[in-house]
Amino acid sequence: MHIVVCIKQVPDTKVIKMNPKTKTIDRASAPAILNPYDAHAVEEAVRLKQRYGGTVSVLTMGPPPAVKAIKKCIEIGADDGYMISDRAFAGADTLATSYALSKALEKISTIKPIDLILCGKMSIDGDTGQVGPGIARRLDIPPLTAVKKIAELNLKDRYIIVHRKLEDGYEVVQSCLPCLCAVEKEINDLSYAPLPNMIKAARYQPQIWSVDDLEDVDRKQLGLKGSPTVVGKIWTPEKPQGGTLLEGDIQEQVQQLLDIVLQKRELFTEREGVR
Repeated sequence: MHIVVCIKQVPDTKVIKMNPKTKTIDRASAPAILNPYDAHAVEEAVRLKQRYGGTVSVLTMGPPPAVKAIKKCIEIGADDGYMISDRAFAGADTLATSYALSKALEKISTIKPIDLILCGKMSIDGDTGQVGPGIARRLDIPPLTAVKKIAELNLKDRYIIVHRKLEDGYEVVQSCLPCLCAVEKEINDLSYAPLPNMIKAARYQPQIWSVDDLEDVDRKQLGLKGSPTVVGKIWTPEKPQGGTLLEGDIQEQVQQLLDIVLQKRELFTEREGVR
């Protein structure tokens, strides 16, 4: 069995800042990390390998520093790593990204056939959840989204059974292999990396391909040229104001609250043109 996990290196959104002049994300303000959803996808692939045997590969698209994300996956337990890195991929939106990754997956499949593709439900810097299904559409394989559990993987009869997360529960879905699963964080708990994996990751060098290394690539579908999505601007939402503290005895607090309600009512009626 060969599982490939598509991953992405993202800025840590817990500490990221916005550039007040350009109204864009200041990526230099935050450390780059492995996308958390993708980390759970790698963890699940490693558990499936331990359960059914086989190998786990990871694939990413990005600049040279994205090698660190691959090394993190090797720590988790992945066996091999591939990266496509070229200026031709720069500025790609989800459509162009899914196209480039699908071409890389086609190349990987010529090295070793792929039985299952995993990825995180979404990346924390984009929050679209479009790349996984986009890859599946390009490769003409079934996409299974919001996967919270992989219940069964039958390599002999070539099918997989998963639980898909719904708002009011979950549904059980069976699909043929190969397919793509976009997983939720709750699919597992991340394990601590064992020392041998950490040593391997420190020494590991992934296979890096440029656009020229891929087959039958339409360059018009790459990077900015292949990206119909345009982001007008990004801004930091205003911080909510703190509440009003009522002081005094009960009667005084009631009067203060009534004054606030009447003031809000006057503002509302004026705004609606009601007198």
